[in-house]
Amino acid sequence: MALTGRTALLAALGSLPVGIWDPSWTGILAVNAPLALACACDFALAAPVRRLGLTRTGDTSVRLGESADVELTVTNPSGRPLRARVRDAWPPSSWQPGTEIDASRHRLTIPPGERRRLTTRLRPTRRGDHRADRVTIRSYGPLGLLTRQGSHQVPWTLRVLPPFTSRKHLPSKLARLRELDGRTSVLTRGQGTEFDSLRDYVPGDDTRSIDWRATARQSNVAIRTWRPERDRHILLVLDTGRTSAGRVGDAPRLDASMDAALLLAALASRAGDRVDLLAYDRRVRALIQGRAAGDVLPSVVNALAALEPELVETDARGLTSMALRTATRSSLIVLLTSLDAAPIEEGLLPVLSRLTQRHTVLLASVADPHIEQMAKARGTTEAVYEAAAAARAHTERHRTAEQLTRHGVTVVDATPTNLAPALADAYLSLKAAGRL
Repeated sequence: MALTGRTALLAALGSLPVGIWDPSWTGILAVNAPLALACACDFALAAPVRRLGLTRTGDTSVRLGESADVELTVTNPSGRPLRARVRDAWPPSSWQPGTEIDASRHRLTIPPGERRRLTTRLRPTRRGDHRADRVTIRSYGPLGLLTRQGSHQVPWTLRVLPPFTSRKHLPSKLARLRELDGRTSVLTRGQGTEFDSLRDYVPGDDTRSIDWRATARQSNVAIRTWRPERDRHILLVLDTGRTSAGRVGDAPRLDASMDAALLLAALASRAGDRVDLLAYDRRVRALIQGRAAGDVLPSVVNALAALEPELVETDARGLTSMALRTATRSSLIVLLTSLDAAPIEEGLLPVLSRLTQRHTVLLASVADPHIEQMAKARGTTEAVYEAAAAARAHTERHRTAEQLTRHGVTVVDATPTNLAPALADAYLSLKAAGRL
């Protein structure tokens, strides 16, 4: 039970004349006894809270940055009307800052034997699983003096998926893929190394593609068309160690790597390639294998939703062994990790040959745009020191990238907004060159 502000106000107003005209226990009793009786009657007339029936329906998943509606149905089985205030509690990250009070609290009136539905609109600010906390109900009597209060556990889980902001680049990358396949009306042949079909020669075609045997059997000149190889294996390896926890702008590096992985997974599955995902630091955090083309993207999105950086040093040997165990045949292995000199030189480089001798390796790293801004700073002593530090950091990253290139690794180093399209372009370039 709980006293309301109305009860406190009535008690205060009643104490004023007592204090002025008759400051005694008799006066206090004369005022508070009727108020206590009114409270008891009000409490008895309030609908019981424990007997209420509560169920949930609504959204079970939502992309980060979007809204989700979770409906709470309250059933009043008692013979008294329910006048209540309801608090539907969720973790603080389920709402934008400053909006929790308005979004989680509801007023409710339910006649005896009926039910009503409340809608709680969530707008999460973090990925992962958001689980509903207790539902607290405060039931008022007709006078609003003394309330019944209780809590119910009504389980519900809302999975917040990565936002996949790079999906806006997918149409242009698919258009480029169709051009590589030779399915667009351009005066270039489909690139790749897998024979597709024969067609008549048109001015502008590469004469090296002329099929002289087919030309001898018909009156027109025939040329071969090619397409990029299909059914290749792509393994996305996501480093979830401590370097992925570093924040670039408003988000961890891991979030930018996830966005790039999603765009590449969507593009590669449309290209007819098989896509697997491995998230690793010192143990496997997520593993997606053997999914059909239509199931790849939903599976990857769902696996990445609850993934968070771990503040441990990534075990490069364990990551390499797990990648080789997952990629059993020649594959494109895409490492989404950091280009920091120490983790690469001490961890990855000693075991890199195990990957490059059987597979094509592509390394993608998130660059900090703030370093570029620091490099341009001038005017004060502090700005000059910042520019020098930025130049040194840039030089170290460039030297690390050159070391990886000498080992046969293709390196993509881009800012969070440019990483996803740059990685997709690198994939298309490898495909066009027949290196997959």
